[in-house]
Amino acid sequence: MTARIIDGKLIAAELRARVADEVARVQHAHRLTPGLAVVLVGSDPASEVYVRSKHKQTQGAGMASFEHVLPADVEQIELLALIARLNRDPAVHGILVQLPLPKSLDTEKVINAIDPAKDVDGLHPSNAGRLAAGLPALSPCTPLGCIILTKSVHASLQGLNAIVIGRSNLVGRPLLQLLLNENATVTIAHSRSRDLAQLCARADLVYAAVGKAEMVRGNWIKPGATVIDVGINRLPGIDGKARLVGDVAFQEALNVAGAITPVPGGVGQMTVACLLVNTLRAACAIHGLPPPKV
Repeated sequence: MTARIIDGKLIAAELRARVADEVARVQHAHRLTPGLAVVLVGSDPASEVYVRSKHKQTQGAGMASFEHVLPADVEQIELLALIARLNRDPAVHGILVQLPLPKSLDTEKVINAIDPAKDVDGLHPSNAGRLAAGLPALSPCTPLGCIILTKSVHASLQGLNAIVIGRSNLVGRPLLQLLLNENATVTIAHSRSRDLAQLCARADLVYAAVGKAEMVRGNWIKPGATVIDVGINRLPGIDGKARLVGDVAFQEALNVAGAITPVPGGVGQMTVACLLVNTLRAACAIHGLPPPKV
């Protein structure tokens, strides 16, 4: 058996198209243009590429895009002042501070300073708490993308056994809550969990978000399971150039799983698309409009 490859690039493109349609609708019906502000501190090359992608896709969906680039040695008070201005700006409906921040800055204070209604990264304690309570909330983009990718294989996740390997606030913990909200039965594990291979072998859905290259082996996977690989790791290639791999040994799992996301071309494609979804949802909520159909 060879697994179906879940095409994150295609699914993300379809999602962006639906977002663009909804943006056009709210612009026409309510004269509302959703606006996303991205704050980049420093000049990390990977972050700069990611921010450029966000800018391009935001504009491509018909939204307003605002970029704020600050030096790496910016003072905390200066960054918090910028966030306060964005919180008050009626043209801005989503605020995203690109992480990680320089060590001189207090990431928790920065996240907590963002208006929860504009917290399109879904990291503010208010949104995290609402998500944990099963209430409407802005969810972190990568876990939201994981759910959408899974639903491209399974119309319903109800009753399925899922394992989430990784317990970060950015992926593992919110993904657990989203799966519970879908009525899946969820085990959350991590690199120090005992008998991890046996835990995986019982799961219909495997989410690998532990940050260790190819840690999840093919013989850990239940035959026919759906595997969502969140990991992005760089390993040396045979030509001296780095190659990207996930947290799952892809070639091994390909012969066991029913469906699997590739790296690259899987979950990563969905993160920015879901950022657009969150920005549109935030804009509608802030203006008292019904939730958009995305």
